[in-house]
Amino acid sequence: MRTRAAILDEVRSSGPSGLAGALRIADIDLDPPGPGEVLIRVAAAGLCHSDLSVINGDRPRPLPMALGHEASGVVQELGSGFQDLSIGDHVALTFMPSCGACLPCAEGRPALCEPGAAANTIGALLSGARRLSENGQPLHHHLGCSAFAEYAVVSRRSLVRIPRDLPLDVAALFGCAVLTGVGAIVNTAGVRPGQSVAIVGLGGVGLAAVLAAYAAGAAQVIAIDLLDEKLSRASNLGATHTISAADPDAASQVRDLTNGGCDHAVETAGAVQALALAFEVTRRGGTTVTAGLPPPASALSVNVVRLVAEERVLKGSYMGACVPTRDIPRYIALHQAGRLPVQKLLDRRIALDDINDAFDRLASGAAMRQVVMF
Repeated sequence: MRTRAAILDEVRSSGPSGLAGALRIADIDLDPPGPGEVLIRVAAAGLCHSDLSVINGDRPRPLPMALGHEASGVVQELGSGFQDLSIGDHVALTFMPSCGACLPCAEGRPALCEPGAAANTIGALLSGARRLSENGQPLHHHLGCSAFAEYAVVSRRSLVRIPRDLPLDVAALFGCAVLTGVGAIVNTAGVRPGQSVAIVGLGGVGLAAVLAAYAAGAAQVIAIDLLDEKLSRASNLGATHTISAADPDAASQVRDLTNGGCDHAVETAGAVQALALAFEVTRRGGTTVTAGLPPPASALSVNVVRLVAEERVLKGSYMGACVPTRDIPRYIALHQAGRLPVQKLLDRRIALDDINDAFDRLASGAAMRQVVMF
């Protein structure tokens, strides 16, 4: 079948005029689903920094590639090999397919699935196949999803069934922003009621972390970012304090507010400077979590004596250390109970043809979570 999709042919660095129309909208060919795969009609797809980092070259991927990984949709056709989905089911996509058989999957850590990571790296589905092509030439899949498209074929292992009464524009966010941000708070950091939390970086993932810290009962939720607009947004989502990351005394302000430092500091900006600040505002015996993805060559210098003598913990959090089939339904239940108002993360709904302007807004920091509606 044919489908319209957003294609990246070459890396584009952001300049004075933005990303210079990095994505090309084209009609491409989509093969039917193979064994263990599903055809979905994409309903909504969110714009994320993980897409932007492919566009600007921070996360090298094979090109040409059909981008998009945070999405929701409706099942249209099923491949062979499973019977737990039906035509018409609503689903959320996740950006790391889990094979269920490798050692990390067996340990309950599907975000670290080894075949899933290998498939994502080469731009294929979990099976190793590519179902996208243009003029007879294969196109690569982005994180097993390629969701900036009217239709997508994905692995069954990249989908979680969701309630049909959940609005599909909101549902899209559960596959990445919510999974990563909320998971960093509740799974990786393990925030408990009454504790103090700092969140450094207030994009979609960081703001989802603010929601989660508030929902978890943190007594102090300290939001830190360079942009005043994002700080204001965090205040409306439950942050008890906001601090400009541009202030040279930012770390001192956090330590003063928390009597020496936060129990937990979570970095979601994907920048070494942000992670260094998160480490500085963590108390003795506290935990610093990094959920951002800086360019691969980035490195953090840590005072090892402090790490040991202060019993500090520095942890990575990929996909919020989530088990999607367990955690997405839980987070949706919290949302539907009014305790995790994910809809407040959405600030713009756009058409596919407007996607380049939307990425320029994201690159400039002027957007939180924008969603392409199909």
